[in-house]
Amino acid sequence: MQSALFDFITQSPTPFHATQNLASALAAAGFTELDERAVWQLEPAGQYFVRRNDSSIIAFRLGQRPLTEQGLRVIGAHTDSPCLKVKPQPEINSQGYWQLGVEVYGGVLLLPWFDRDLSLAGRVTFSQDGQLHSRLIDFKTPIAVIPSLAIHLNREANKGWEVNAQKELPPVLTQLNTKEEKDFRVLLAAQLQREHGLQDAQILDYELSFYDTQAPAHIGLEQEFIASARLDNLLSCFVGLQALLAADQQYASVLVCTDHEEVGSSSACGADGPFLEQILRRLLPQEEDFSRCIQRSMLVSADNAHGIHPNYADKHDSNHGPLLNQGPVIKVNSNQRYATNSETAAFFRHLCQQHNVPVQSFVTRSDMGCGSTIGPITASKLGINTIDIGAATFAMHSIRELAGTQDVAYLTKALTAFYSSAELLG
Repeated sequence: MQSALFDFITQSPTPFHATQNLASALAAAGFTELDERAVWQLEPAGQYFVRRNDSSIIAFRLGQRPLTEQGLRVIGAHTDSPCLKVKPQPEINSQGYWQLGVEVYGGVLLLPWFDRDLSLAGRVTFSQDGQLHSRLIDFKTPIAVIPSLAIHLNREANKGWEVNAQKELPPVLTQLNTKEEKDFRVLLAAQLQREHGLQDAQILDYELSFYDTQAPAHIGLEQEFIASARLDNLLSCFVGLQALLAADQQYASVLVCTDHEEVGSSSACGADGPFLEQILRRLLPQEEDFSRCIQRSMLVSADNAHGIHPNYADKHDSNHGPLLNQGPVIKVNSNQRYATNSETAAFFRHLCQQHNVPVQSFVTRSDMGCGSTIGPITASKLGINTIDIGAATFAMHSIRELAGTQDVAYLTKALTAFYSSAELLG
């Protein structure tokens, strides 16, 4: 499973690629893709998936009993990660170097982006023969870098400094000859031809982001850690997929992996948009049936948790410091930044006890703020019983994060058991 996780992360440099890879795995497992614009003809006990914006996906298995009787077992995660996105008119010619202007997406830990081997990937929209088309591209090889300023020119560097995103983050792609100018759209058209064999494509727009080309790896004396980009939250997407494919098919199950969580989820394909509710209402068009089903259902919001860092232990509440490789973390916040309550937490603890999976708790320090997830958003939109959980992680929102090797297996086991549960809290 570890190698499959590494392959999934490597092949998913953007939410578009992650969604494409999830869709391919679902199709290979016998799930049928549905078009939201078409009339659906669903078969009893069928299994299906729907994509929106190429960056969000919902897969569902109908099970063998009416949804109003069995409820839905829902696992939610997100496909996006903090990154640097290319601006619409990005070309910068400075001191004989060609750079691209970038916009910070999400809560990026910026300093680790310096001096990394960066590539570029995402979605490109173009016209050809009078028709509009979109394709995914991935340069794969290192094509850019954000060089640090030498310490000789900034003697205070090790005392810390605030990164100016406008001035200090544009990556360097190449050196220019005298009076040479480059057109970014010409570069993209050439990449379309290399990847897809498309010629004479007129690039109209794009959504592209830089990413670190260093491959995921096991590290540690006992290989007990996983180091990789985008563990938050591709790890949860991957584990959710594995759990869905391995689960008992007699129960109704849903996997929802949405984009834009890192910027608040407010979009047509985000958790704060209508995507999930619209799909579920097509399965349950009668208002009473919808309400009955939701009240028998439960959502596990799976998103990475903050593991207690040995060098910064005082940043955690002393009684709530999750350790890597010690099992899933139940995330609690009385101000509803996480949607966990005592009943959903008890359900998950009991589930883990039944399947010999260790479980931990996280509560932020009372004098510190707290992040959030799709859990409270989805719970408030649907009225569904919800718990927030995740694998303990170091360096969250860095260009390279760290998780525990054993936690992948623990989380997969727990979520597979959840999908296979005959009875839910509802």
